[in-house]
Amino acid sequence: MPVDTMVNILELAGLYVFATSGALMAIHKRFDVVGIVVLALLTALGGGVLRDLVIGDTPPAAFTNVNYLVIPMVAAVVTFFAHPLVGRLAFPVLVFDAAGLGLFCVTGTLKALDFGLGSLQAVLLGVTTAVGGGVLRDITARETPALVQMDTDLYSIPAAAGAAVVVAAHHTDLPMPVVATCAALFVFMFRIVAMVRHWTAPHAWEPKGRTG
Repeated sequence: MPVDTMVNILELAGLYVFATSGALMAIHKRFDVVGIVVLALLTALGGGVLRDLVIGDTPPAAFTNVNYLVIPMVAAVVTFFAHPLVGRLAFPVLVFDAAGLGLFCVTGTLKALDFGLGSLQAVLLGVTTAVGGGVLRDITARETPALVQMDTDLYSIPAAAGAAVVVAAHHTDLPMPVVATCAALFVFMFRIVAMVRHWTAPHAWEPKGRTG
């Protein structure tokens, strides 16, 4: 499978799952149908639009490929009617967000590499693609973004790890479609385990015995 085809497939899947997480949060916040669609679109498209603007791929794909708009809207409609089947909404939001995190960190990294960016820059842009939509979703829903919450379960670190795997594989002869799929699954599982076990990033070091 050509890398471009694989990226498109993963990105479309990421659009759907991220849009679903945005729609679920909107329902959880008791937004109306307009708010549900808006939050789904922001979550699905925010990181990709920022990525495309950074690398100079303009207009961003979200405005040149109608599928990038249709898929999040379909996800919003499906979620609008199907959400009563979901028991508690908080954890499903995080599960879909974890899936989008894995898919988008891979596609963002691959696109950055395709545009000739260096390894470190590609990792950073992969993370930006992965977390950008979630940050916009949380801000719009009047939540502190998970990216910067104190003692939040690991969020950007799994994305950075997955992006690093893709960059490392880019310099080898490993089949990229297999590596990309495995990297997306790795990020998803890393994020889920971090949520279940409440793994957090370290805080700034302080000398022992220091009192506030």
